[in-house]
Amino acid sequence: MPEKKDRSPRPEPGPFGAGARVLVRRPSESAQTGRIIEDYAELTDTEERGHAWAPVHRWAVALDDGRLVFADTDDLTAEPSTPGSSG
Repeated sequence: MPEKKDRSPRPEPGPFGAGARVLVRRPSESAQTGRIIEDYAELTDTEERGHAWAPVHRWAVALDDGRLVFADTDDLTAEPSTPGSSG
């Protein structure tokens, strides 16, 4: 019988989680602020889903300008005005 993989989401890294204010920095555009609205950690392991050509980004972020973007943890910084952040 094949082993079952643990499907539980990875713990939220540091100050990130649904509702957290963040600064999104992506190479293709200027930095934008917004609020995390969803964590897709359980979907980021594409090994058995067969779509490494279109990887799932962990975080859905509603930007202050009204757009919805998907980003990885490396693309996010806690917004400096967020309590408990170092800024």
